[in-house]
Amino acid sequence: MRLWSIHPEYLDSIGLVALWRESLLAQKVLKSETQSHKNHPQLKKFKACPHPQYAIANYLVEIWKESQRRGYNFNKEKIRHTKIVEKIPITQSELKCEFDLLRERLKKRTPSKYQNLLSVKEIECNPIFKITEG
Repeated sequence: MRLWSIHPEYLDSIGLVALWRESLLAQKVLKSETQSHKNHPQLKKFKACPHPQYAIANYLVEIWKESQRRGYNFNKEKIRHTKIVEKIPITQSELKCEFDLLRERLKKRTPSKYQNLLSVKEIECNPIFKITEG
């Protein structure tokens, strides 16, 4: 399970579809609807929130928005109850590590997307996160 903190616009189509699917699984885990992946390290950011279920729903909304921008047909009805919650802190160094990991994956999988990301100077995070020092 990979729940990217970087903005979903950076993902290629394979990555965006995988993120949608894995985030829906994370939603089930956080609602205790499945026992699989319940201790997955990628869920720590969400579990640390006062309202993890709202946080993951808001995360899914941002993925859905990106899917709409690209003309995909992700089913918004799969997103459970949303509510405005505090943004989740993410350090600049964590964001950079994720971005570098994505670029390495794209270098082989989607070279054109990889080339586009080479010009990115300031990495944006998914809007549910706030970038902190570190």
